[in-house]
Amino acid sequence: MNKIDTQLILSAQQGDMSAFEQLVYKYDRQVLNIAKSFNNNDEDAKDIYQEVFIRVFKGLKDFQFKSEFSTWLFRITTNVCISYHAKKKEMDSIDKEIGSDGEDGYTLGDSLASDSKTDSVAINAEMAEQITQALEQLPPQQRMAFTLKYYEDYKITEIADMLRCSEGTIKRYLFNASNKMKMKLKNLLY
Repeated sequence: MNKIDTQLILSAQQGDMSAFEQLVYKYDRQVLNIAKSFNNNDEDAKDIYQEVFIRVFKGLKDFQFKSEFSTWLFRITTNVCISYHAKKKEMDSIDKEIGSDGEDGYTLGDSLASDSKTDSVAINAEMAEQITQALEQLPPQQRMAFTLKYYEDYKITEIADMLRCSEGTIKRYLFNASNKMKMKLKNLLY
């Protein structure tokens, strides 16, 4: 673990809110990206983000430096994403955000109401929606492994640490998830 993280953690454990804020600032974008890629919904991602850092704040006093802080943080993020999904089944609607890359997201309602949207945008939105639906149908552990690997570019060893399972299990999750995605998206691939 790097010295800066260690010092920030030790200070935060002693009640230094500024140190905790620096830790949040250092890792907030990664946590939000994981939450966003797992749920594909900005509002849900913000809720997950908030829950993650509440849990980190409450649990930081018990952090014992047995793993990297980032591994511990992303494990919490993963657990919150999975439990959040289990609590909330997202209903598709005309206001659901589609085709988003950061702040450039739009809703299906926007694309229907706007004359400036082209047919290619509608086709891309439909493809993005089909990919999202296929991803949402994966079991939570497979979806998280798939998201961390292919959306966030984590290594299998890092994902195994985050999900607290073996590399072989992660490989199996990825294999199964990839096969299921191929089957569900075969009409897009050919």
